[in-house]
Amino acid sequence: MPRMKKLMLIISLMMLMQLPLVAQELNATVEINTEHVQGTNKSVFDNLKASLTQFINERHWTGAQYELNERIKCSFNIIVNKYNESNGLMTCEAYIQSSRPVFNSSYITTTLSIHDTDFNFEFQEFDQLEFRDDQVDNNLTALIAYYAYLIIGIDMDTMSPEGGTDVLEKAVALVNNAQNLNAKGWKAFDKDNNRYGIINDYMAEALKPFRQLQYDYHRKGLDNMAKGPDQAREEITASMDQLEKAYFAKTRSALPKLFTEYKRDELVGIYQGKETTAKKQKMGDLLKKINASQSAYWKKMLEQE
Repeated sequence: MPRMKKLMLIISLMMLMQLPLVAQELNATVEINTEHVQGTNKSVFDNLKASLTQFINERHWTGAQYELNERIKCSFNIIVNKYNESNGLMTCEAYIQSSRPVFNSSYITTTLSIHDTDFNFEFQEFDQLEFRDDQVDNNLTALIAYYAYLIIGIDMDTMSPEGGTDVLEKAVALVNNAQNLNAKGWKAFDKDNNRYGIINDYMAEALKPFRQLQYDYHRKGLDNMAKGPDQAREEITASMDQLEKAYFAKTRSALPKLFTEYKRDELVGIYQGKETTAKKQKMGDLLKKINASQSAYWKKMLEQE
């Protein structure tokens, strides 16, 4: 190789090494629980797990560029309750969770945790998973796309005020296009906590305080814990005003209750033995009103250790 060409090759390689590695948005783990399914060839579930893992992690869901260490960690734990081998119909429920790191710490905070009891779809071994936003005709890929958009959009909302709007609007369009699917969980005005209800509440003008809560609680609060825990706690306390506004704007919305469920342990850790009793009592009363089923946690939060 001529000396000049060799030199140019070395320079090109060095420049490539300096470029940030860009990647897809999600870093997902998929688990398929088949304890309730007996006497079935389990290879179809192994193929399902591999196909979903590839589909979620290798697809670019938005136009945003992520570095490898910025990919959003999430998990899809799918429990198969029934399986019809003849047509591939799987009657399932799924636990979907996502998280993000807190700045300047090793702590990871949950940003979304949902139990979808209508996670039903058809899948035959060796099916190829494909998805188009403008042609929603497969319930499995529609389910995954919906939660991918929701996870990414909420993560962006925690980083900047309403930062995930463009992505979340994709989820809105998806549920609208999924109205013709013969599957549970997509129908408008069916249940307040179904997929349609969750995304439409999240994007509703009346529940804008809930989106502001995402930013105030995470970016202004948690992300500043390392450098100033007292001030960060004050920001988190102030963010609860947004939670209260969202709750009273639509008391039937699933969002405020959902937030309190996946943040309950975190809230206990933030406040137990800290802050004034009066402030914590006010917060405890609000949290109990939103989610009385978690009262044991709210009492623990009030303790002085």
